[in-house]
Amino acid sequence: MKRILGLDLGTNSIGWALTELDFDKKAGKINGLGSRIIPMSLDVLGKFDSGVSISQTAERTDYRGVRRLKQRNLLRRERLHRVLNILNFLPKHYADAIDFDLKLGQFKENIEVKLNYRNDENGRHEFIFMDSFEEMAVDFASSNQNLNIPLDWTIYYLRKKALTQKISREELAWIILNFNQKRGYYQLRGEEEENLDKNENYYKLKVIDVLETEDKKKDGFIWYNVILENDWIYKRSSKIPLFDWIGKEKEFIITTNNEKDGSLKKDKDGNVKRSFRAVDSEKDWLAIKKKTEQDIEESNKTVGQFIYETLLQKPNQKIRGKLIKTIERKFYKNEILKILNQQAKYHIEFKDKDIFKKCVEELYPRNEAHQKSLISKDLIY
Repeated sequence: MKRILGLDLGTNSIGWALTELDFDKKAGKINGLGSRIIPMSLDVLGKFDSGVSISQTAERTDYRGVRRLKQRNLLRRERLHRVLNILNFLPKHYADAIDFDLKLGQFKENIEVKLNYRNDENGRHEFIFMDSFEEMAVDFASSNQNLNIPLDWTIYYLRKKALTQKISREELAWIILNFNQKRGYYQLRGEEEENLDKNENYYKLKVIDVLETEDKKKDGFIWYNVILENDWIYKRSSKIPLFDWIGKEKEFIITTNNEKDGSLKKDKDGNVKRSFRAVDSEKDWLAIKKKTEQDIEESNKTVGQFIYETLLQKPNQKIRGKLIKTIERKFYKNEILKILNQQAKYHIEFKDKDIFKKCVEELYPRNEAHQKSLISKDLIY
């Protein structure tokens, strides 16, 4: 009798059978058999079949990164809940839904409510900032905008109002929690250091003329000098003639470099050295970011003001992903600091050192060294 192990090796499974065979007597038996299925999604399996090896741990790493980001977001919100509770800024229905004893700022199990809505006696959602909403409605009416205004637009009105007038503690808590979610893009430290000696700016410029040069590349490419409305020259090679660009507006990210003394680098003829990159502000991430930031800076308004006043003129304007896209965190930080500094004039909690001390001890109960370092700061910090 011969013992034989047979294996059937597939891309995501292994089949096996252990047999005993007597070839002389032409007899045999199966001692055992089975299969092992390796779980693999169809997209991974397809890549595997085409010869692209993919580590299963890579996908788990991606999911773990998402979980960590979510945990950080929740932890940031929970810590803010604890501070706002000490300040007594939270609306009662919202504070009642949070566990401040055992889970330290987390919502109670199976409960998560919105700060700006509460249930009335009939169990219906009730917007709690109707006075501010009515003030906003007057603004829209004075701008000849007679339409059904979403209640949630009140947050933009309050962000504008808070820069110059007193708002309630609950309204301020709503704004702060809103900023706790929308924090903008923050460059990594290495990227910041790299960008210190160069400037990248978005421009939308009209093409005045296109001149073909005598310089030619391989494969049929021809160099063109594209004359822009401000007399800048964009040099570009193309197989396709660019003469149809004349009279059209083109978008660019234009980069200039700085000398050690802070002045712009120039060529041997004394002209500022610029590098051009043609972009599409609807698709290119950097162009989207630069264009949005430039629109806000040119308006001389904070992000909240910019959104609200745009809505006054264009109420059909989509906000998220259209009017405001990816921007640097400094824009949000600048706005929240202006709001807090203004509201500190009206709310005594910002000047109460005992309340500030309680907040510090709440966040850093076992870190006395850090507590001492913060005592010299203030609540806005």
